[in-house]
Amino acid sequence: MSSSDLENNHDVRQSVAERILTLLKTRGQLQASDAGHLLGTTGEAARQQFVKLAKEGLVEAKSVSQGVGRPAQFWQLTPQGHAHFPDAHADLTVQLLQLIRTSLGDSALEQLIISRESLTLENYRQAMTGADSLEERLQRLTEIRTREGYMADWKAQEDGSYLLVENHCPICAAAATCQGFCRAERDVFSNVLDARVERTEHILQGARRCAYVISLEP
Repeated sequence: MSSSDLENNHDVRQSVAERILTLLKTRGQLQASDAGHLLGTTGEAARQQFVKLAKEGLVEAKSVSQGVGRPAQFWQLTPQGHAHFPDAHADLTVQLLQLIRTSLGDSALEQLIISRESLTLENYRQAMTGADSLEERLQRLTEIRTREGYMADWKAQEDGSYLLVENHCPICAAAATCQGFCRAERDVFSNVLDARVERTEHILQGARRCAYVISLEP
């Protein structure tokens, strides 16, 4: 086998591994059979990939009892697996925030958050030009957030509301240092969508994702 063949084989394995990690990031825990179906391969092939990723510390197996019979095995990301997805300039951002807080005080940090919120709101509003319906605005917001690294998606719910999901937070370290960023983002969503926005899942509180229920004001 030539060196180029070896490189190509490595690229394929890497691609499959990345696809599996992304599936777990965006869909949550999965059985090997479900992962195989989504990947267009067999459950056994997916299980072998899970085992390889487990050896690297990126995924772990979890047994779930489903009544009578053998417990089902689900695979999920470990903290190291979640960290595989980028947190934009995490260390530098945290250092800068801590420096602002210790040198200039909490009021200066709050002013920074307000300024960022205003800039974000202005940019998002410009992107909403011509979007007359809530669904159009949601679609545009989702596209913006995905470009920014949030792996966002949305869907309509049976009660007439909408669910906006962000499977990744590229500023998680900054948000953990100062949760005002999370409050500001929710306010921006409500303003841009012209709708009520309620956060129902929060990564900083241990959830796999951030989720928001969107509904028109009564």
